[in-house]
Amino acid sequence: MTDPIADYLTRLRNAIKANHRVVEIPASNLKKEMTRILLEKGYILNYKFVDDGLQGTIKIALKYDPVNKVNSIKKLIRISSPGLRKYVGYKDMPRVLNGLGIAILSTSKGVMTNKEAADLMIGGEVICYVY
Repeated sequence: MTDPIADYLTRLRNAIKANHRVVEIPASNLKKEMTRILLEKGYILNYKFVDDGLQGTIKIALKYDPVNKVNSIKKLIRISSPGLRKYVGYKDMPRVLNGLGIAILSTSKGVMTNKEAADLMIGGEVICYVY
């Protein structure tokens, strides 16, 4: 696998389209941090890390609206890829859906959203957009 983050986002997209309640994804530290951000911002219901002695897996419980059964995640877009990295400074921070969505960044201070990075005045690599 050449791009594990794209695989992570694709597994989430496919689970949402198939209306699954839980999706299992191979774990890594970056994926754990991205999942933590999705939970903090209210895009997923819960997650659990399962350590199987090897790589481990992340079980993510997806969040659906109880009335009309739509998911809280509308789109997941991969921005920076292994072949073309996208870096931004804190002055050029992207606004996703005019501030309604989030951009997940990998910075020198860890993985965070575009709003947190702008508050700390640090830039980094734009991993993906979520809205």
